[in-house]
Amino acid sequence: MANIKGKNTKPELLVRSGLHRLGYRFKIHDNSLPGKPDIKLTKYRSVIFIHGCFWHKHNCHLFKMPSTRQDFWRSKFETNQINDKENLKKLYDFGWRICVIWECSLKGKTKLPLSKILNFCDEWLKSSDRFLEIKGT
Repeated sequence: MANIKGKNTKPELLVRSGLHRLGYRFKIHDNSLPGKPDIKLTKYRSVIFIHGCFWHKHNCHLFKMPSTRQDFWRSKFETNQINDKENLKKLYDFGWRICVIWECSLKGKTKLPLSKILNFCDEWLKSSDRFLEIKGT
């Protein structure tokens, strides 16, 4: 597990490069905020998380419970989900707007066109909506 990347993953790089092409400037992996968001857009008081479906136990085709060491994995996923909820609540309470982009929207059989995901983000950033979740079809 030590070899699993937590930063600068392919889905994260796709979203970051697309937002940059649209003219957005941001900070990455800001550890001053709860949950250390993947992307922080201070001008819009917004953060974006790009969640891996496996690590965050998303209910989609990319998540499959491992068949070995099930107690370990059950505990690991439960802890991740609890931390996610706590961090999102803290950010929301601090007045941050939150977007969660799930890995299944960027790859696999339910993926959306990247242009559509970027369009959702662009529209959300220009709106006053506090929360956006993007998942595969």
